[in-house]
Amino acid sequence: MSAPEATDYAVSSEFYDLLQAEGDRRRAERWFAAAAGRARHGIVDFGAGTGIVTRVLLESSGAPVHAVEPAAAMRTVLMSRAAALGADRRIRLTVHPGRAEDAGLEAVADLAVAANVVGCLEPAARRALWRAAARALRPGGVLLFDPPPAGLPDGVEELPGLGPVRMGADSYRAEVTRVPDRGVLRMVYEYRVERAGRPVRSAREEFPIWPAEPAALVAEAAGAGLEPVAAPHPELLAVGRPRG
Repeated sequence: MSAPEATDYAVSSEFYDLLQAEGDRRRAERWFAAAAGRARHGIVDFGAGTGIVTRVLLESSGAPVHAVEPAAAMRTVLMSRAAALGADRRIRLTVHPGRAEDAGLEAVADLAVAANVVGCLEPAARRALWRAAARALRPGGVLLFDPPPAGLPDGVEELPGLGPVRMGADSYRAEVTRVPDRGVLRMVYEYRVERAGRPVRSAREEFPIWPAEPAALVAEAAGAGLEPVAAPHPELLAVGRPRG
């Protein structure tokens, strides 16, 4: 879910779980739980973020799980979540600090997932992800991922906000905007904390998203040796390592 810089998500990591964890958890269960339940050798969670998807994978499968997360701010929350796991799940979890291509995973998994990741990678890093997935998967293994937008909007778009969520005396929320910018889609998050209707503080962070047509993504993955396979959910694409 992250680009490789250690400072990425330094703002959003504070608010992420409070505002997005429940929605992300439900989506991960829809997208990945059934496939995780069929995994026997291992699962890789590329761009694990704060570990929301990772936990769903651990709960849905008895297989080892590798969580790959380059952003230190997100990984800090992931490690806190891992510390709260029961020993039977924690012993199956290995956290890899760094990019997908630096994790050194070779034929360890029959399932890999990349939730809210592919669009966050510029094209060269995206191609590196396909290569890393091809190495990490066993023959017949599958990578599931959600594609980014296929193109850019005509102008600035206001998306549904996050929250508000009440914690103690404070109310937390975020305004989300999509801004097309020279071929890249910039996601802008404006976080606001209020107490008794008055502003306490605000913070802002933005992330680039690289649009790509689904067919182009499948073609890129094919260049790394991954072939298209049927996806288990209409919001996902799936590619796999050939059995032969």
